[in-house]
Amino acid sequence: MSLTIKICGLTRTEDISSAVGYGANALGFVFAKSPRQLGIAQAQSLVTAVPDGVCRIGLFMDQSRADIEAVLDHVELDWLQFHGRETEADCQRYGMPYIKAVSMSESDPEEVAARYVSAAGILLDSHAPGGAGGTGHSFDWRRRVHSAKPLWLAGGLRPDNVAAAIHQFQPHAVDVSSGVESSPGIKDDALLHDFMVNARQASNERTSTANQ
Repeated sequence: MSLTIKICGLTRTEDISSAVGYGANALGFVFAKSPRQLGIAQAQSLVTAVPDGVCRIGLFMDQSRADIEAVLDHVELDWLQFHGRETEADCQRYGMPYIKAVSMSESDPEEVAARYVSAAGILLDSHAPGGAGGTGHSFDWRRRVHSAKPLWLAGGLRPDNVAAAIHQFQPHAVDVSSGVESSPGIKDDALLHDFMVNARQASNERTSTANQ
């Protein structure tokens, strides 16, 4: 199974170029309140720098339908990602593939994830229930979460631990933001490079083991 690697919280075209050049196949753009939040004009400029074949994902959190549609009217996105208390109906009303973030601090993450039957994936993070991601904290990757949906792993990932996370949790995708930054929204080229190298190596080792 090929690993999807998503670099989230992008705010600069040079970071997009580095992420794609090192092999990221999904990029995240934050429209929720955050140090990495983008305005529509800035987001328009950034997404035009994303080459074909790389998935552009817009992150929202408990925002109004009007606010989200204003972004979609002007910014070309491929997928949506919801991080708040959105219901399944809230998430699917835009007619686009979406990922729903589920906190591992929920009393029953599996039950919460199962509510989103139309989701293209479930992102498991360490944030408080209903809270924002990007905390830089991880959870115990040995925890088993069963879902019919592809599982995306986030929370506290860094170049020095992403391989362990992949081997222990076996996710469909990994999602990193603060773990490859020098400051919020500013990616560090060396960290991006090392994260990609370590993630791809772990993914290749997983594939090799599965084929034996």
